[in-house]
Amino acid sequence: MRKTALVSGASIAGLTMAYWLNRYGFKVTVVEISAGLKLGGSPIDIRGEALDAVKRMGILEKIQEVSLITTIEFVNAQNECVGTLSGLGKDDSGQDIEIHRNQLIQIIREAASTDIEYLFSNTIETVDQDGEKVMVTFKDGQTRNFDFLFGADGVHSNVRKLVFGAEENFNYFCGAYFAVLNADEHIEGQNAGIMYNMPNKMAGISSKGNTILLFRSPKLDYDYRNTTQHKQIHTAHFSGEGWEIPDILKTMTDSDRLYFDEICQIKMSSWIKGRIALIGDAAHCAGFPTGMGSSLAIQGATILADAMVENDDYPTVFQKYNDTFRPVAEQAQSFVYAGLSFLLPETQEAIDNRNRAY
Repeated sequence: MRKTALVSGASIAGLTMAYWLNRYGFKVTVVEISAGLKLGGSPIDIRGEALDAVKRMGILEKIQEVSLITTIEFVNAQNECVGTLSGLGKDDSGQDIEIHRNQLIQIIREAASTDIEYLFSNTIETVDQDGEKVMVTFKDGQTRNFDFLFGADGVHSNVRKLVFGAEENFNYFCGAYFAVLNADEHIEGQNAGIMYNMPNKMAGISSKGNTILLFRSPKLDYDYRNTTQHKQIHTAHFSGEGWEIPDILKTMTDSDRLYFDEICQIKMSSWIKGRIALIGDAAHCAGFPTGMGSSLAIQGATILADAMVENDDYPTVFQKYNDTFRPVAEQAQSFVYAGLSFLLPETQEAIDNRNRAY
């Protein structure tokens, strides 16, 4: 009989895991709380060994066809360009590709086998396990057994909460927040972005017309699911600012597609428990200023799936994944404060120095 695997989360880590497990002969089910694929977000990078993984998946050429070579223009309050950072998404070694997140997710989904089962608008409510199986109860009332469960459900992972404990035990706040509004998917933008900074704040317009706000702040008391509260928070922090910010605030306030959250990292002593393993941001969120989240998701899922097909002794396989991939994730996490310093200089002098450097 085919071994069965449940993957929680239909984003980059989850879809990559589903792709490989299905290819290796597992019967795969993906459960996703959203009504469809977990779309949205800004352009992301695929780097290093993650590029080797997508090449093995047969999707590298498709990714390259829609890749971006992005330029960022730093502007002042009068919208004058005062610095330019060119060539993002391409380096001399070819080991860095930038792509819109939605396009990457759709490419991976299309590459995956059609016999993967998807349970959209559903989620896991209870989890139990013994030496032979993982027993899961879903929101829709189903109770099913699987050989393995993989939590790929992001920084606010439901699987992590049910199996490993409350999020606050693993969440390390990095001192800043961000709001992203995705433009209409039919808008054809240029491969260029604009960034305007105030001390400890940033507003930007990316390619495809996506907008973003970032700001430093002490930790706030908020509900990551409460969109009305999110709009109130970013309005309070940006009201009265110049440049295009009044228009950005109005657009975000009027939209139902706003994503707001804290910049944080997930740090755990172990990503495994019995027949359950965490991958991607659920296990080791690096924080988006590192630019490494998608690469870690692809690389980690690929390493774990490869190991499972090479060795039937799953406790050994899971432990090896936990031990060998951890230094990779921790190194990526170490970049977060350098990324924040670039995106959110703390003084006008620091802003001017960054802009002059380019």
